[in-house]
Amino acid sequence: MNLRPRLLATVALAGLLVAAAPRALDAQDEGLRIGVYFGGTSLVGVLFDYFDSSGSTELTLGTFSFRDLSVSVVRRQRFGGGEVQGTVGVGLWAIAALPGNDERTGLALVARAPVGVDWNLQGDHFLTVDANLNRALWVRRTDPEDLTPPAARIVPLPGVSYRWLSN
Repeated sequence: MNLRPRLLATVALAGLLVAAAPRALDAQDEGLRIGVYFGGTSLVGVLFDYFDSSGSTELTLGTFSFRDLSVSVVRRQRFGGGEVQGTVGVGLWAIAALPGNDERTGLALVARAPVGVDWNLQGDHFLTVDANLNRALWVRRTDPEDLTPPAARIVPLPGVSYRWLSN
């Protein structure tokens, strides 16, 4: 089964949702939220989330095993009003696996589309829960003889983060 049309349809739908979603106006039009997250693009990591009136741009740095590095950049759109807002985003995720022996560094580039909710717990404190829909675009494995292409499927990974507004 060819999943390429499904992937294109999923990415197109996410893009349409981001573009067409009504703009949620917060009391503050722009700022920086800093946080920690678990799951999704890493077992544990830190994030920087710059938001403005049209959405937010999120940079995450994390690791699965402290022998790898994960970096992701996502543009998100929030929609709805109130303390709980839906979010949808599109971005890229890069992973570097650092081997402990003579193998080369493994690398991967993944398309990422997180879908979830952003909950304002109290004042400057937020909880974000999402499902990250991921599709490998390119992989360089640690074994130079392993030329297996990346899987052509979308892999959902759950994630949760705590964010606070940096004043």
